[in-house]
Amino acid sequence: MLSYEPDDTLAHRLDPRSKLAVQMGFAVTALAHTSLPALLALSAVTAGILAVAGVSLLRTLYAYRFALVIIAIAPLVAAVTLGPPWIDVSDGLASARASYRVLLILLVSAAYVRSTPVRDSRAAIQRTIPGKPGQLLGVGIALVFRFLPVLQADVRTIRQASAARLGTERGAVDRASRLGLLSVTRAFDRADRLSLALQARCFAWNPTLPSLSFSRLDVPVLGVALLLAVTAVL
Repeated sequence: MLSYEPDDTLAHRLDPRSKLAVQMGFAVTALAHTSLPALLALSAVTAGILAVAGVSLLRTLYAYRFALVIIAIAPLVAAVTLGPPWIDVSDGLASARASYRVLLILLVSAAYVRSTPVRDSRAAIQRTIPGKPGQLLGVGIALVFRFLPVLQADVRTIRQASAARLGTERGAVDRASRLGLLSVTRAFDRADRLSLALQARCFAWNPTLPSLSFSRLDVPVLGVALLLAVTAVL
């Protein structure tokens, strides 16, 4: 599972607000352009972002393997029609380009997750969006970053326990239903324990967050973010 890893890469030394700006600018321009030259240019930008953050492409693809299955199936579903000619190649290609853009956005987000501590992300959001909305969004982002890896670990544990009890001999529907039911039950148990832990620790909506400051390294990064956003309307 992708998560924050301490390192000394350029991305780790950047302010989280500049990294968020690049991520948003990249998402906007990726969704705006569908031509092949644009996709090649976005691929090059993605490769550069991954290199700056020290992210392994193969490891990232493996972490997103379940999402990749859905991304790969989408063009096939889009190409199928209910009547002649039964397969619409143009619709399939359009869906494939859209799926590829989603993949690029996921890779860029992986670079952000690996290079940014959870507390820094919360501080960046709360100081960018004022008032209760920013606090609520910051808390939500922090809980997702911390809670999702725990849930994924629970799913892996359930699958391993089922395999040890010859659960692989059951039918696919039976295995999926059992895994889903046990995973949801474990998720609710985790949520109850999380709620109790927050109450025990006197959870605060406005804690003392780490200080953030832009440096000289952030200036060209903010310029890249602005350039990406501008290309969306060109």
